[in-house]
Amino acid sequence: MDRKMANRKLIRLSQLKNKLATENLEEIDWVTFGVIVKKVTPQSANNGRTFSIWRLNDLRDLNDCVSLFLFGEVHKELWKTDQGTV
Repeated sequence: MDRKMANRKLIRLSQLKNKLATENLEEIDWVTFGVIVKKVTPQSANNGRTFSIWRLNDLRDLNDCVSLFLFGEVHKELWKTDQGTV
């Protein structure tokens, strides 16, 4: 993990909204971690393609989640990922 995190900044998922408002994250090599706390049953978009929605949290405040939408190949590859996965 130390090697993967070298020269990267950790931003907690619960800090992401504030950091997006106050810092230019496009100029920083940053990472975040989240736990899948809820998965919505895969849905179909208007164009007929299926997608998934995950609610992610860093376990600091369970009321403050980030929704992650998975489309295309990412959806096909990861939609069966279990709730509780980091």
